[in-house]
Amino acid sequence: MMDGVTTLADDFAARAGPYRYELVAHCYRLLGSVHEAEDLVQETMLRAWRARDSYDEGRASLRTWLYKIATNACLTALEGRARRPLPTGLVAPSDDPQAPLVPSFDIPWLQPFPDDPAALTVRRGSLRLAFVAALQGLPPKQRAALILRDVLDFSAAEVADLLDTSVPAVNSALQRARAATAVESEVVEPDEQAARAMVDRYVAAFEAADVDTLVTLLTEDAVLEMPPVPLWYRGRVNYGRFIARAFALRGTDWKMVDTVANGQPAAVAYCRGDDGAYHLHTLQVFTVTTAGIAHTVVFQDPAVFAAFHLPAVSGPGDRLRRTG
Repeated sequence: MMDGVTTLADDFAARAGPYRYELVAHCYRLLGSVHEAEDLVQETMLRAWRARDSYDEGRASLRTWLYKIATNACLTALEGRARRPLPTGLVAPSDDPQAPLVPSFDIPWLQPFPDDPAALTVRRGSLRLAFVAALQGLPPKQRAALILRDVLDFSAAEVADLLDTSVPAVNSALQRARAATAVESEVVEPDEQAARAMVDRYVAAFEAADVDTLVTLLTEDAVLEMPPVPLWYRGRVNYGRFIARAFALRGTDWKMVDTVANGQPAAVAYCRGDDGAYHLHTLQVFTVTTAGIAHTVVFQDPAVFAAFHLPAVSGPGDRLRRTG
């Protein structure tokens, strides 16, 4: 006969489990770290299990109750912490393509978020890198109020309850948060198929080490940045000069794998080494507009590679790119 506690645990897991992915996405928006988000959701589920006898279904849905626990766990974790930036939020742009490529692992960089194609609960666009980066510049409670109200569609009264504050305080926080993040909501993106086609052309040019073609796919003021190196470039010319330098340093034999991060098209770059194998180099996340590729964030961080479960080496005979 099944133990009563086991039965309760299984029942709770079955009811709470469907919310896990959207809770990880929620915690990621607040924290800017995939690993920390996963840890906080694990803690949320543990707290909820321990407090299950105090849960009143008449006061709030299970989803709302879990969001309250997760949000407050994140706010506690954020106390006294520095924000997670991208290089564009930290230093001025460089116009020197030969600038030293020195990583700064002491900076808690913003991480990308692996997409789950099977999860339909996360609104497209709400995980865009630029939006999450803008969120990191807000005080934690403003950040939480904006996400809960504008991304997750909780009412002002529900947000006030979730944050243990008043409706006027929520509305005041929202006004400031919306003003601070307004620019990031103005990006005009093509549909998913058109965006992917643009990135496919970029990838083909990259694999061919064809810088001249590659820069024609960029917007005039395109941005290239590469955490954990605190360095970034603006404009086609500087972008292209840096890519040319990368080919000079690493060679011109590359293969790339299609993927998705933060709801945006992305690619994993592998560079051929002296041993003939293709070694993991970077994860590149693209912001595509109707005018071209406007922003590329190039991640070369082992923590990011681990979060995306990227293989370190791919053999030279492997077919890496999707064709359909």
